[in-house]
Amino acid sequence: MVTDQGAKFWSGTKRCPHPIVFDVAKSEHFNFVYSASILRAQQYNIPPILDVKQVGKIAASVQVKPFCAKEGSQNCGNGSEAKEMNERGVEDGEEAELSLKIKLSKLEAAVAEKLQAIDFEKDDDTNHHMEFITSCSNLRAGNYDIQPSDVLKTKQIAGRIIPAIATTTAAIAGLVCIEFMKMVDADGKLSATPMDRFKNGFINLALPFFGFSEPIAAPKKKYGDKEWTIWDSLTIKAPMTLKQMIDWVQNEASGSSVTMVSSGVSLIYSFFMNAANRDKRLGMELRDVVAEVSKKEIPSYQRSLVLEVMVEDENGEDVDLPYLKYIF
Repeated sequence: MVTDQGAKFWSGTKRCPHPIVFDVAKSEHFNFVYSASILRAQQYNIPPILDVKQVGKIAASVQVKPFCAKEGSQNCGNGSEAKEMNERGVEDGEEAELSLKIKLSKLEAAVAEKLQAIDFEKDDDTNHHMEFITSCSNLRAGNYDIQPSDVLKTKQIAGRIIPAIATTTAAIAGLVCIEFMKMVDADGKLSATPMDRFKNGFINLALPFFGFSEPIAAPKKKYGDKEWTIWDSLTIKAPMTLKQMIDWVQNEASGSSVTMVSSGVSLIYSFFMNAANRDKRLGMELRDVVAEVSKKEIPSYQRSLVLEVMVEDENGEDVDLPYLKYIF
């Protein structure tokens, strides 16, 4: 190939691409076939073959036909030839597009199975997305004798991110672990480490600034004669009906009246709700009430519910309580 000026196109820093012969024994070749087959199966809602040996056996049995240019095809020698071929290709493309539209119009959309779209997620090592991109890009690089990249470098490019090892993420993780070690005792119980031994860290690598200070204790609140912080909770055990739980809370809160109870975003009890619904729920077990209101079954592996309870004292003032933990 030569340019319009007559110089060789593949010269200097431009590298002429060359074909790669498929070899299942080479990791990049196999990874491409393996990951691509899984992603294609997901698109068509077909169970993928995850057995590495089976995929390797199938891939090795395929006889790849050598590349042969289509009859009548022509390579472009320079820019002007490419422009001329592109103009001719537009006319051919219009005819092909019309033919395709006619074929598509004859398809019955109602019976055609929809393809499954796959959202790219670089941080999930089990979805084979980065495996596909890495092998795909490295095979392309091999066509041009370009140095291949590992998964970490590819993830950095694909996600346009700075690796965590070069940011405050690593420093924060280390500092958190240091503070965590102060909480672990030899017998597995929380240690009695004094507050002044713990540290809050403030870091800005751009300045750079590193500052450490002693943390303040969690603010204390009070209901009746009992003090509590955000780290505390009220614990009750199943089975309990909604009414039994409300009675327990009102007794615990020294006669204050419960006005509302919620679980997550679901309001399961309130003083203003329909009387018939309220009476029905009061006699139901707490798990059944939450499942009915949220319209979601509680998973078998879940061991407790977290409930937020609002109460008022005899003067109508709100009383702050810790969250309620209902253990199954």
